Amino acid sequence: MELSVIGLNFGYAILGVVLMWFAYRVFDILTPKVDFAEELKKGNVAVAIFIGALFISIALIIGNALN
Repeated sequence: MELSVIGLNFGYAILGVVLMWFAYRVFDILTPKVDFAEELKKGNVAVAIFIGALFISIALIIGNALN
């Protein structure tokens, strides 16, 4: 495997993480009445499942866009 391919994959991984964080922040700004971090600290399982599903769906979109 060439070093350039490994570097390119690493770059795509970093880009994917940055886009995932950005998408989460946009969603957090668009829902100002819900404090996800506080709800998770309270042990709200529904919020945890929702955020997990949100991350999976964003990851699928970003993965297909980068492919």
